[in-house]
Amino acid sequence: MLIQACLNGARRPGEHPSIPWTPAQVAADAAATRRAGAGAVHVHPRGRGHAESLSAADVADVCDAVRSASPGLPIGVTTAAWIEPDVARRIAAIEAWHVLPDYASVNLNEAGAIEVIELLNERGVGVEAGIGSVAEARLLIDEGLDAACLRILVEVDDDLGPDEAVALAAAIDLVLDDGLSQSPRLHHGVGAATWTVIEAAMDRGHDVRIGLEDTLVWADGRVVEGNAALVAHVVGLADRAGRVVATP
Repeated sequence: MLIQACLNGARRPGEHPSIPWTPAQVAADAAATRRAGAGAVHVHPRGRGHAESLSAADVADVCDAVRSASPGLPIGVTTAAWIEPDVARRIAAIEAWHVLPDYASVNLNEAGAIEVIELLNERGVGVEAGIGSVAEARLLIDEGLDAACLRILVEVDDDLGPDEAVALAAAIDLVLDDGLSQSPRLHHGVGAATWTVIEAAMDRGHDVRIGLEDTLVWADGRVVEGNAALVAHVVGLADRAGRVVATP
């Protein structure tokens, strides 16, 4: 199974002292999570003032830094619409990328998602399709997007309790199964639901994601030390579940 480390996400300075911001910090953290057992990383590139960025320069800087520190470690970035809400400008920003990530996540509930997926496919960048509802799972099947995806991210919102989050992930799986989806699935939760979603996903044979983007606390509410500690803990959960962790 793949454990993907999500290193920073949409976090803001002050939320946790170990969140990496600069390319050098991201690269060092990516290397640490790789040593802990991560098989890939997901990053939100940052620009001036640590603001999330889709600019070609910022994407290139973080991809180059991670690849220099961790050759062969797959790196993915976000294409989140909240970074650039205007679809045309978001498309133009991605078209300008001159150093390409290995993959990029696309939230299916965002305007322009299908256009972004088509562009990433044209550029040879793998697509992680983010699905957070049964309706979005049906959209992926109805639009024939399964073949366009490197993997499907089954993502449940942070406003759900642990049991509700696990139930929603299972309902999304059911729609994808009924639609004969062949893409690998990576499940992850947010906040309090993180740990129950991960354990349920392991039981179902799926890949998982963990990192400071998704949670700042352990299941018992204690603040985590950082991304490498989170990955190491999930490796332990995988061992106890009888899952073999894949490494690049």
